[in-house]
Amino acid sequence: MKIDIVRAGLLTTVQDLGRTRYRQFGVSLGGALDVHAMRVANLLVGNDESAAGLELTLGGVRIRFTDERLIAWCGGEFDVPVPPGHAARMHAGDEISFGQPKIGCRSWLAISGAIEVPIVLGSRSTDLRAQFGGFEGRALRDGDAVSLGRSRNGGAAAAISSWSAPREWTQTAEDEPTLRIVRGNEWEIFDAFGLTSVHFDVTPDSNRMGVRLDGPELPRKEDVDLTSEAVAPGTIQVPPSGQPIVLLGDCQTIGGYPKIAHVITVDLPRAAQLRPGDRVRFREVPLEQARELLRQRENDYRCFKTGLSLQRA
Repeated sequence: MKIDIVRAGLLTTVQDLGRTRYRQFGVSLGGALDVHAMRVANLLVGNDESAAGLELTLGGVRIRFTDERLIAWCGGEFDVPVPPGHAARMHAGDEISFGQPKIGCRSWLAISGAIEVPIVLGSRSTDLRAQFGGFEGRALRDGDAVSLGRSRNGGAAAAISSWSAPREWTQTAEDEPTLRIVRGNEWEIFDAFGLTSVHFDVTPDSNRMGVRLDGPELPRKEDVDLTSEAVAPGTIQVPPSGQPIVLLGDCQTIGGYPKIAHVITVDLPRAAQLRPGDRVRFREVPLEQARELLRQRENDYRCFKTGLSLQRA
């Protein structure tokens, strides 16, 4: 039981929801850069929401199936024969291809039975910097054969299900998105109006660790020495260049650059879709609003999970 990677594309890795209990030891969270998309895709094919799937970057991927499986994907606007957020049945010998994205840069593919690679530190995710986890600690290559677990759910009777997840969950990429932020510890040492009043452009040296931005310099009001402190996905750091960096899932666990702000959790999926040349803006929101938006999404997710169970009953 496996899939054959006919064409691996630029960067395709095995990811789940990440390593959640090892940051105190310097181990990055990792996992899917859009955790919510991975959870939703897994539910659509009958997997546990924490199951491992594939994260595809910039498309160019072709996968062949060796037995019958259900698949579902979420992410940017990719050229795929299966619409996002729908479960689809694949038979032995069938192939699915992901073309180049029109908007965004990443997608997450779940397969019934899930990707079955060794668990390392509680996760099957690929840590590219440390070269462990996932498939031999590396990105997939043409010709790789990736093992799958046993599919537990018969799923959709049709080739492609008529029901789907909400579009705002399955296609999160936007032209010139606005990311909502809350204030960071060092907000006051900057003229933070500069962060929220202009746009920034994504630079080519962005990756799974963070999105590097180019725009008006964010100078410090005061030059103070900072002690290295914990950082997390969504933290916006400002290095000496004055150009902000939005940290993503593979970010380090501590950092000494000032933390001007944090992207709120429900907007991290949009941050994960930023690619070189994209333009992005920031808008400050109150912390309680950020919490309420997350609570509402989790409530909606639980309702969606219940609805799927009734659909399959």
